[in-house]
Amino acid sequence: MNRRLLPRLLLTPAMATLFLWMIVPLVMTIYFSLIRYNLMQPDQTGFAGLENFEYFVTDPSFGAAVVNTVLLLGSVILITVFFGVAIALLINDPFPGRGIVRVLLISPFFVMPTVNALMWKNMMMNPIYGVLAQVWIFFGAAPVDWLTDHPLFSVIVMVSWQWLPFATLIFMTALQSMNHEQLEASRMDGANYLQQLRYLYVPHLGRSVAVVVMIELIFLLSIFAEIYTTTAGGPGDASTNVTFLIFKQALLNFDAGVASAGALFAVVLANIAAVFLIRMVGKNLDK
Repeated sequence: MNRRLLPRLLLTPAMATLFLWMIVPLVMTIYFSLIRYNLMQPDQTGFAGLENFEYFVTDPSFGAAVVNTVLLLGSVILITVFFGVAIALLINDPFPGRGIVRVLLISPFFVMPTVNALMWKNMMMNPIYGVLAQVWIFFGAAPVDWLTDHPLFSVIVMVSWQWLPFATLIFMTALQSMNHEQLEASRMDGANYLQQLRYLYVPHLGRSVAVVVMIELIFLLSIFAEIYTTTAGGPGDASTNVTFLIFKQALLNFDAGVASAGALFAVVLANIAAVFLIRMVGKNLDK
């Protein structure tokens, strides 16, 4: 009995601290979401019930924010999974300088989101002196103002560039555990590369794809720095996602109550996605 009790007592301070660190902000968010708390109207206080939630979901920007969030998540996940698998397969076989190539491929993941956004905004997508503008001019075409004409697509490109190394790293690691004897046997039986890709590589990468999708979906729900630094959610609501809409309610409208209600909506959305993806990952692990 003492042997079981002592480890639990030693773990209690750490577990209690972790519990408080998680539960206190959640309780405060729930509290603020149920009261009137607008910093510009300090005289209006009291219990609001579900008014903050109703105000948040009836915001004219809410529908566009949800659609943009879904498009952003889906596009980034598709791009990173497809190109991540392609790059991992491309550099899987030994070649001179493979180690250096792998380091260079992984390095964008360690760039801070704000730095990533500033680099794409000023160095790549600037319509006057950006790299893409110079390429367009070289081919005799008019430069494109990406952040104004295609704001959501621009954000998708920025985020995909940063998360592609993560997916590539996971897939590279998964390919190292491939059964090389099985590959050799398939070659001896006359299987070409496309057949190996369909029946050996893709099934083997199934679990890794599920893990990448789950992790990216959870983290990409909170994309904010790239939007704030480049498009500020515009033009209009063209690149506003749920996270940026919460920011607008909290800091631009000074309405902490509505922002808290939006934060709880985002938490529920993230948990629904997490439950769905955990089940998907579990099915892949059982195979």
